[in-house]
Amino acid sequence: MPDAARPRPWLVLAICCMSLLIVSLDNTILNVALPAIRRDLDTSVSGLQWTIDAYTLVLASLLMLSGSTADRIGRRRVFRIGLVVFTGASLLCSLAPGLGWLIAARMLQAVGGSMLNPVAMSIISNTFTDSRQRARAIGVWSGVVGISMAAGPIIGGALVESAGWRAIFWINVPIGLAALFLTTRYVPESRAARTRRVDPVGQLLVIVLLAALTYAIIESPERGWTSPVVLGCAAASLAALLGLLRYEPRHTDPLIDLRFFRSAPFSGATVIAVAAFAGLGGFLFLSSLYLQDVRGLDPLHAGLFMLPMAVMSLLTAPLSGRMVATRGPRTPLLLAGTALTASAVLQAVGYSEHLPTGLLVVAFLLFGIGFGVVNAPITNTAVSGMPRSQAGVAAAVASTSRQVGQSLGVAVTGALMAGTALTDPAAFTGAARTAWWIIAGCGVAVLVTGTLTSGRWARATAERAARRLAEQEPAEGTEETKETVDA
Repeated sequence: MPDAARPRPWLVLAICCMSLLIVSLDNTILNVALPAIRRDLDTSVSGLQWTIDAYTLVLASLLMLSGSTADRIGRRRVFRIGLVVFTGASLLCSLAPGLGWLIAARMLQAVGGSMLNPVAMSIISNTFTDSRQRARAIGVWSGVVGISMAAGPIIGGALVESAGWRAIFWINVPIGLAALFLTTRYVPESRAARTRRVDPVGQLLVIVLLAALTYAIIESPERGWTSPVVLGCAAASLAALLGLLRYEPRHTDPLIDLRFFRSAPFSGATVIAVAAFAGLGGFLFLSSLYLQDVRGLDPLHAGLFMLPMAVMSLLTAPLSGRMVATRGPRTPLLLAGTALTASAVLQAVGYSEHLPTGLLVVAFLLFGIGFGVVNAPITNTAVSGMPRSQAGVAAAVASTSRQVGQSLGVAVTGALMAGTALTDPAAFTGAARTAWWIIAGCGVAVLVTGTLTSGRWARATAERAARRLAEQEPAEGTEETKETVDA
């Protein structure tokens, strides 16, 4: 019997985690390299924003399509395609001769990335059918984010310092190729028993909504909030949102199944994901520029400075998975909201060119704790109680919320940093204080939403939503997924 025909759950988890590792590493490494990219390509703050947001926007726009496509045509097949595209695009990023080429390569990278994390989570959800085992697996999955955050700044700083910013994309290649080989050999094929139709109208509306909103935020400092372009983009994003709310419930197989949002925990997980990752996007963007452009650190030492945050995220993520498995999501969500808020408030109150190192380290430690414990309850709540035939779609909604949040966090904080902020440390710290208060608001949103959507009433809405979804699912026989093995 071929190796792929004998599923090995923890080996499958390890292979799936490799995809998360390269995507997460790419994110943290890139942030450390932003000042070097700005100097080498002679770009502005908005150029740096688009370097990040071009990736996250394309990723967010395609995640749900990739998740539903994987459920339909095969999760392993889509996962392998994603590894090939992401790895190849990483090479193109390292060869980019200018900002426009880099942004284009980042968008291609996002196309591949959209086929990785949500599809990997769907594979995990269908591999670990026991709820406790699945929660532990998700805790390990979340811990990989911590590993990437711990290793990313240091690896990125060392690469930028020794070989230049282009080297940060090279590390994706060997990991991507290894993951591709192991996936082909050990991951069994699976797909939903009932296929879902493509929703091109919903897909187009999502792209318009996210792209128009982000463009309006990023370009508003230069063009002004009253410019026709910015107002037109804002109007287009609002129209796309209204279109989604009206069109999707009427579609047989919608891109975004609004029935999921009848579950208060699922809706809460979506809001929490947006808020937490908006805080992360703002945190990484601000801290990288502050440590290098204001405090004058080189990339390697800037990466080392961010190590306390990354280490705490690494240590607390598995603990969060265990808490979710044994006590439910409420405790880690409250802890996450409190820690994220405290971290941002510390920096908002005392932010300056000469912020005491001890205070900065404490703030980084608190942020690492908050971010480390928030991922497991988000992911577990998103996939728990949903039909396994729609696991890819449910996981993709959670992943999309993360990317939307990070895009908005970079867009908003970057808009505040625009103008003369990078050439004037006093102006930078003044604008950054406002940004840190916004990040504190994200922490409060996690705390309040986690409180409201993890109690008895919220669990009752989740049970009702799960029953309705199950009633509307056609009978699928004794097996909820079809397993096939490539020759």
